Order: sequence, then structure tokens, then C-alpha cells
Amino acid sequence: MSTFPDQFRLDGRTALVTGSARGLGWEMARALAEAGARVLLHGRTPERIAPGLETMRRAGFACDALAFEMADRAAMQAEMARGGPIDILIHNVGERDRRPFADIGADDFARLVDVDLTAAHALVRLVVPGMIERRWGRLILVTSIVADLAVPGAVSYIAAKGGLSAFSRALAAEFGATGITSNALSPGFFATETNAALLASPAGESQRLRCPAKRWAEPSEIAGAALFLASPAASYVNGHTLTVDGGVSATYLA
Repeated sequence: MSTFPDQFRLDGRTALVTGSARGLGWEMARALAEAGARVLLHGRTPERIAPGLETMRRAGFACDALAFEMADRAAMQAEMARGGPIDILIHNVGERDRRPFADIGADDFARLVDVDLTAAHALVRLVVPGMIERRWGRLILVTSIVADLAVPGAVSYIAAKGGLSAFSRALAAEFGATGITSNALSPGFFATETNAALLASPAGESQRLRCPAKRWAEPSEIAGAALFLASPAASYVNGHTLTVDGGVSATYLA
């Protein structure tokens, strides 16, 4: 007889977490592996993924790796075919371009939107047919609180993240009757390697104070939300953006 905690198990499922060599992607991948999923780590090169792959396998988890650049659709398709059927897709890749609007040309804007947003469309097209056939799937697109709370100096990143939020809702409407759920996961201020310089800056201290929790989040604090959305426990959660920001977006603080 199954118990309620069993609804958070992912035994027999295969999950791809893009951008999972480190940071939030790594923490989400590890949580899914601990819940029983076979996890496909992703990074730009095999060398980038190798340490995480070794750590996973040493811990006894079922884990493989896919290496491709998001902008290289041919490599993406080839690697995805090698990974086998995918039940859970967490699209976590998110490049940034922290420059003033006037410094971001049309080509720069298009390139970042391609990597952060258009690549998600390409990935979904590859995994959805199998999910429909199996009548089960989880699409989880990692956005950001800047999709709704914009800041200066990140126009292309903000546009791409806003697009991912809308894309997740569109997918929920498109595939809701097929056994697939589509949701967005919106992190706030996380103390990842990518944010190390910002964390140590006056702007980082301002963000810490802006958060009701008065601290930046540890990367591992994204894992529970990701596991929930990926699990059978979230079977009727569809078209939702789950925000993990310590209360930043719920408050009117400067």
C-alpha cells in the first residue's frame, strides 16, 4: 500500500535538467536522483559535467550526461536521442547580459533570447511526443522573479525569462488533457557561483535587505520546489509559477 510520501518518488522516470553542472541545476538534479529518477545532467561540454556525473554515480544514483550548446540545435537533437525517452524536463539554462539597454544590440538580444527562451521550445518539441504517448510528463521552465519585477541593465534576460513564464502557461493549455503538466519555477536571490560577485557588492547587500528573510537563499533551497513540481504529488498543478524568493515578490519594500 502506497503512502503519501510515495507520491514524491520518481522511480522509473528519466529526468533531464539543463544547466546542471553546478548551481541551481545541480541541486535540482540531485534532488530528483535522490527521489529515484534516472537523471541526465547537461552542460556545454563533457568535461564540464564530468565531476557531477562522478559524484552522482559514486552515490549510487542512476545518472548519465548530455553535452551540447543550446544554440546548436543539431547537437541538441543528437544528444537528446542518445539520452532516451524523457519524462521530466527542467529547463534551467539561463545566460545573462548585464549591460545597459543602449549597449545591447539586436544580435546580442536575439542570441540571448535564443539560448534562454527559444531553446526551450526546441527541447519541448523533442520530449513532448514521447510524453503524450506515455500519457505522463512534467515540463518545468526555470524563470526568475525579474520576469515580473524588472531591474535596469538586464533587458534581454528579463525579456527571455518573461517569455518562459508565458510559454509555460501556453504549454499547460496545449497539453493539459494529455497527462503532461507544465509549470514555471521562479527563483529569487540565490547565492550561486554565478552570483558570487553580486552577492559581495553593495547591490547584493541591498537585495539581502530587500528580502523579508534578510538573507540570500542557499542553492539547495530550490530543490524541494523542483521535486514537488516533478512528482506525482503535483499531478493537478498546471500552468502555475511557483516562486521561491523568501517573500521578495510578496512585499512592498525598497
